[in-house]
Amino acid sequence: MTSTTPRKPLVVVVTGLSGAGRTTVLHALEDLGFFCIDNLPTALATEAVRLCERGGILRVALGIDVRVRAFFGEIAETLSQIEASGERELQVLFLDASDETLVRRFSESRRPHTLADPTASSGQGVQGVIDGITLERERLAPLRARASRVVDTTRLSVHELRRAIIAQYNPETTATRMAIRVVSFGFKYGPPVDADLVFDVRFLENPYFVAELKSLPGTDPRVRDFVLDQPEAGELKEKMLDLLRYVIPKYEREGKSYLTVGIGCTGGRHRSVVLAEELARALGPHVRVRHRDVLRGKSPMDPMVSSSPGVAAMPAPESDPGERGES
Repeated sequence: MTSTTPRKPLVVVVTGLSGAGRTTVLHALEDLGFFCIDNLPTALATEAVRLCERGGILRVALGIDVRVRAFFGEIAETLSQIEASGERELQVLFLDASDETLVRRFSESRRPHTLADPTASSGQGVQGVIDGITLERERLAPLRARASRVVDTTRLSVHELRRAIIAQYNPETTATRMAIRVVSFGFKYGPPVDADLVFDVRFLENPYFVAELKSLPGTDPRVRDFVLDQPEAGELKEKMLDLLRYVIPKYEREGKSYLTVGIGCTGGRHRSVVLAEELARALGPHVRVRHRDVLRGKSPMDPMVSSSPGVAAMPAPESDPGERGES
């Protein structure tokens, strides 16, 4: 019997040394469905959590650092208020790294340390990155001691840190999947600017030069049969699927959130549409397919374009032929 006990709200406070990866962690949590708020004044944190819960948001992440001096007097009280009722779970995630690593990261980003004041005179303030790191460690020591988990990012790349956070906070009932789109297009109009992988299918025989198929889109069964009856089309499809099935898990392992696969022919109306449909169908119901150029140059007398066999034909705007998901 399935339990109907509501899930307990979870609040994750993400803090730690500047340059240790707070932004990367917040982006990863956001991809997992957390409502993330960065640099929120601590005085507003408790009320922000309550408002989120009132709106049905049960997973909240708060990014907190030492830029606001009131942080030091208020953070302990704020954390106590958040977990006082016992109605929600509070976790403090503290990010740390070696001084040498933090100095290198600031050097690479060419940004000053959060606490550095380049106008300060010697002995009157923090002037350099290493001084800022030292002061920040002192101020964050009480919060580090209270942390539910301390993550040392010294030897972690941004991708490794992201994977660690996803492994820690991914809900047990929800699998994190990379969003995959297959986009058909015409090379005469240029490839999609967001395409990660591009396949050129222009070597296949072109239905455009067959009188009875010229005006039909690649979603029409007659065009589909013409293209797929070519032995090269079947071989190409299997080779593309072999490659995609090999690289997709590895992209997901590296923390990639989106993958766009472009399939191109000359005008984007026939061959690329057929192969895009076939790939999306074979890869699974979570894959979306879009035919970018299928309506370009289409005569008003041409048949309507159907997004899938068996689906009622619907006209699409010239600027966006439409996108669908397998069902």
